[in-house]
Amino acid sequence: MPDLPPLTLYLAAPRGFCAGVDRAIKIVEMALQKWGPPVYVRHEIVHNRFVVDALRAQGAVFVEELSECPDDRPVVFSAHGVPKSVPAEAADRRMIAVDATCPLVTKVHNEAARHHEAGTQMIYIGHAGHPETVGTMGQLPPGEVLLVETVEDVARLQVRDPAKLAFITQTTLSVDDTAGIAAALKARFPLIHAPAHDDICYATTNRQAAVKAVAPKIDALLVIGAPNSSNSRRLVEVGSAAGCGYSMLIQRAADIDWRALTGVRAIGLTAGASAPEVLVNEVIDAFRTRFAVTVEQVETAVEDIEFKVPRILREPA
Repeated sequence: MPDLPPLTLYLAAPRGFCAGVDRAIKIVEMALQKWGPPVYVRHEIVHNRFVVDALRAQGAVFVEELSECPDDRPVVFSAHGVPKSVPAEAADRRMIAVDATCPLVTKVHNEAARHHEAGTQMIYIGHAGHPETVGTMGQLPPGEVLLVETVEDVARLQVRDPAKLAFITQTTLSVDDTAGIAAALKARFPLIHAPAHDDICYATTNRQAAVKAVAPKIDALLVIGAPNSSNSRRLVEVGSAAGCGYSMLIQRAADIDWRALTGVRAIGLTAGASAPEVLVNEVIDAFRTRFAVTVEQVETAVEDIEFKVPRILREPA
């Protein structure tokens, strides 16, 4: 067997599952244990096919709308959050509903509600159509939340009263891009209220910081995550912005473009907040079949946050 070329794999840390994702998966598993299958889940519980398929094998049924759920089976709302109309409909139908919304997303929902009660119009920095965006904007009546995705969108905003504005953000955005949009909002609307604490979640911030720390050491960056995972896609963008000539999103080891990695000697590897560590190990094993691999971890933060599951799952059946 010929000698394998040397390769250093730099593992970014933190990476992979965050506390909100851990909690959401646990909620579905506990619901299946408590009520038995099937348990319905409105939207993918988290954006990862591997996780969704594993839960489906245990008896979870994933649907896009509540209308696809029977009245007599439990339904779980995804970690991304849902518009207010969804739990209201579930209550009208007397369904057993379990809310797996990440507590950090719920914090943004509560923030929006407080501003609305004070008569303040909201501006939401986020991606149109993303479930978290739909859920957050759906907390308030139509027209009360205006969406901006870029700095250019800020210039086109038409607001009710420039003196009564506040902004909030999607929790999974790029820290750097959001800072630019926030600066544009403050420049155009000097009286706008900013969040008391950054809405971008700790896990998103930490994973982006780890990629920035790895970037100077590597020839290419691989991010394990789903195409519809906002935080995973932002990690790819952060890698590119930090100087990685090749920064690519993959779902599993089978997606690696080996030809694009010809001649590389140092590769960064990370995973989005909804990607399990088993997929990281799968990618490392794939590299070991082609290279003499040295693994080095680059750790920029330690995460020890844990969120409680809803009370309904902790009570006896």
